[in-house]
Amino acid sequence: MIARLATLVRANQKELIRFLKFSAVGTLGAVIDFGLLNLLVQLAGFPEDIAKACSFTAAVISNFVWNRLWVYPETRGEPLRKQFVQFAVVNVAGLIINMTIFKVSFWLLGEGGLLAGPAGGLALAIGMSHFVLALNGANAIATGVVLFWNFIVNRFWTFRHIR
Repeated sequence: MIARLATLVRANQKELIRFLKFSAVGTLGAVIDFGLLNLLVQLAGFPEDIAKACSFTAAVISNFVWNRLWVYPETRGEPLRKQFVQFAVVNVAGLIINMTIFKVSFWLLGEGGLLAGPAGGLALAIGMSHFVLALNGANAIATGVVLFWNFIVNRFWTFRHIR
């Protein structure tokens, strides 16, 4: 089993490196997403949905720039506008997936949700408000799922011109 996995990794080493770089860029995007979400909700008083859409959009713009420059530098010769539109389309679909998962997760983890008891207990144990735990927990779940959507679709559509 391990030998088979090692062979698979060796055969797809370039793609694995791309995925790791994509994940690093995504981590930066997540920092932007989480930071702006919390800033807008907790300090500026924005509704969660609007704050989430703003934070996600800021992260997408950052991710496009870094993906084009670092993860897929071979595609810099492609028309910028076309590539950005493709990236934006993938990420608008990702935003719909993200927002749906975020809303369901926020409801499940929130004070009236099905997982309110465990979430509230965890929040208390780590010294965080239940609301902040639900907000960030929902965002983490949504971000994790959308990472795979974004990588696969962007790799084989937006950045398909690489070998």
